[in-house]
Amino acid sequence: MKTSDYNRRTFIKNSLGAGVALAGLRINLPFSPYDAKGLPTAVLGKTGVRIPRMAIGLGSRFCNIESDETATSFLNYALDQGLYYWDTAHIYENKKNGVISEVRIGNVVKYRRKEIFLSTKVTSRDPDEAMRQIESSLKRLQTDKLDMLKIHDIQSMADVDKISGKGNLIDILHRMKSEGVTRFIGFSGHSEALAMKAMANRGDFDSMLMAMNHWGNNAQNRQELAIPAAQEQKMGIMLMKVVRPKEKIAGINASELVRYALSLKGPSGIVVGMETMEVLEKNLEVLRNFKPMTEDEMKAMAVKLEPFFNHQGLDWMQHGYHDGLWA
Repeated sequence: MKTSDYNRRTFIKNSLGAGVALAGLRINLPFSPYDAKGLPTAVLGKTGVRIPRMAIGLGSRFCNIESDETATSFLNYALDQGLYYWDTAHIYENKKNGVISEVRIGNVVKYRRKEIFLSTKVTSRDPDEAMRQIESSLKRLQTDKLDMLKIHDIQSMADVDKISGKGNLIDILHRMKSEGVTRFIGFSGHSEALAMKAMANRGDFDSMLMAMNHWGNNAQNRQELAIPAAQEQKMGIMLMKVVRPKEKIAGINASELVRYALSLKGPSGIVVGMETMEVLEKNLEVLRNFKPMTEDEMKAMAVKLEPFFNHQGLDWMQHGYHDGLWA
C-alpha cells in the first residue's frame, strides 16, 4: 500500500471520527479515540482509560520479524483488529539484525498516533542518561507525547532506593507527567516481589506491569504480594511473561496460558509478545471468545506452573537477562 493512499484513507477516517465526536458533544456523550473493535476491555485503574484486556508486547519477538514492511503490516492489522495498547521500551532491540522496536513502531505512530495507547519504558538509573533515553524514545516513536512512561525492570529494594532520591528517576517521571510529555507513569518488574510492593505502596504511580510468578528465579510470590498493594492504590495492573512455560511443560499450550492469565483476579489485562500473523490471530481468537477458567481449572493450571518458581532451564530465566541484550 502506498503512503499516499494510506494518508488519504487516514484523512477520511479522521474526518469521519471528528464528525462523530461533534455529534457526541451535542448529546453529551464522551468520545474516545480508541476502538477495541468489540474485544473485551477493562479500565486501567485510576487512569480511567478503557483498554483491551490484551496489550501487544513489542520486545524480542517483535524485533525478530524479518522486515520492516512486514512489521508495519503486522502493527496496522493489530490496530485494525482492536489491539491499541502497545507496550515497548527504549532498550528493546535485536543487535543481530539491528532492529529497534521503537523505530519500527514510529513508522505507524506517525500516521495513527491518536488511535494508539502508547507505552514505553526508560531503563537508565542515571538521571541525565534517563532524560536522553526519554528524548530518544520520543524521536524514535515520532511523537511528542506518550500515554504511559514506565521505569523499566525494578529489581530489588536497593534499586528502589537508588531511583527514589531527590532529583532521581522517579522525580523525572513526575516532571514528565506534569509537563505533559506523558499522561501517566508507572513501572515494570520481573524480580523481587518486595520491591514491586514497595513501589506500589508509594502511591504515586498510575500503573504496574509485572512478570507472573512462573518467570525467573522467583523465591517470592509476586502475584500475592504486589497485586494487592497496587490494588490498594487503585493502580492499573498488567501481567507479562504469560506464555513462557509452554516451552517446557508437556501438554500445555499458549492459548490456555493466556486464558489462565486473563482469569486471574485483579489485573486489568496482560501484555503478550507476538511475532507472526498466526500468533496474532490465535491470541485474537482467545480474546474474542474468552471465558474465565473455573476454580478447578485455575487450581490445575497453578499446579502445573508451580515448578517454574525456581526453574533455571532457559536463558530468559537467568539472572540479569533483559529483552534486547542478546549478543
